[in-house]
Amino acid sequence: MQPCGLALVALAIGLTQKSAADEVLDWNAVFNQAIVNSPYISALAFRQAAIVHAAIFDALNGIERRYEPIHVTERAPRHASRRAAVVQAAYASMLHLFPPQKALLDTQLAASLAGLGDDGEDDDNSGEDDADSVALGLAWGQHVADLIWAWRSADGYDPSPSTFSGGTAVGVWRPTPPAFANALFPWLAHSLTWVIPSPSSFRPPGPPALTSPQYTADFNEVKSVGSTNSTVRTADQTQAALFWNGTALTFWNRAAAYNSMQRHLSLSKNARLFALLNLAMADAAISCWDAKYHFNFWRPITAIQLADTDGNPDTIAQANWTPLRSTPAYSEYSSGHASVTGAGQEVLTEYFGSHVPVSGWSEAFGPATVRSYPSFSAAADEANLARIWLGIHFRTAVKDARAAGGAIGAYVMAHAIARLHGHDHDEEGND
Repeated sequence: MQPCGLALVALAIGLTQKSAADEVLDWNAVFNQAIVNSPYISALAFRQAAIVHAAIFDALNGIERRYEPIHVTERAPRHASRRAAVVQAAYASMLHLFPPQKALLDTQLAASLAGLGDDGEDDDNSGEDDADSVALGLAWGQHVADLIWAWRSADGYDPSPSTFSGGTAVGVWRPTPPAFANALFPWLAHSLTWVIPSPSSFRPPGPPALTSPQYTADFNEVKSVGSTNSTVRTADQTQAALFWNGTALTFWNRAAAYNSMQRHLSLSKNARLFALLNLAMADAAISCWDAKYHFNFWRPITAIQLADTDGNPDTIAQANWTPLRSTPAYSEYSSGHASVTGAGQEVLTEYFGSHVPVSGWSEAFGPATVRSYPSFSAAADEANLARIWLGIHFRTAVKDARAAGGAIGAYVMAHAIARLHGHDHDEEGND
């Protein structure tokens, strides 16, 4: 993939400067960095992103009331500053989520508050950012953030160590090397969804039978291309595998930010866009964990090392086989990365269009290494294949996860944050 222009690289490095964006984009960039700074980089990141952007959206929407709210149905006090409400909702939500990062968040809060006196950043701004309106906005943003936090604190989140260790039957997930850890986040499989009806609403059909031609093809593919010392995986495929292993949530959020800036979207449009994107990915993660704990399918490293037990004469065991990267501590089917990527690309495709080029970087290599694609869908195609090239997923798992994630993204676009009467035409993302 060819690097994109310097402007995109500069944008990708950081959006916290006031010249780059508005408060929604500023705090989205702050959140991306907080995730990188946090030890909880995993499926939990999607829950955290949804909490932050739900608070941002409901805080702004409580002042403007252009859409159906996500959770908070109250209206803000008259003359509350939109921008101040966004800033405080983001800050308060992130302080709930990342208390060790308070000093960094305080620094960003001070910078954001200092910028509230600037003129002309947002076409929705009515010039009400005087001291009184700012104070009202800050109080309202805090109130909304606290309501969102109380709501999602009862969503099933459980920080206690997992006791789920799978089983020893053929085809069943069991702990994998090197840590041989219990499966992570079993509570996520039955946690409270954001938009979709339930965790199982978009459950995929399940992995193929161990003696089926599809399983045989999946097995032999990942055994060949996903091994540590594969001779068929190309250098670019190796880079792509490592690139996507280091990014998912941040890639799609940065892609949304870049396209927002290209189109000069308003504060209100950005609040809606990032809420839709992150609610969809959070629900995709929940849906995927439902599938993981429902099917409990073994990982390639287990399947390949124990292939002489699977009853399939066309799968040959290799006791010393290892993947390009260590296997995550949860079952194989379906793919979490492919699920959230499917949801993310669907939301951005519906919002911006199906032929919009996208470029981005990964925390695995840093902003200097940029990969480019002709569309959001094409980026998702490579992200899906990357899980096979890493040696941690079979093709069926990423294909089914991509389909489920895409369906969830479409469902969220159709059912969440509906426009209220009188705002049918002024808030389209691709106008």
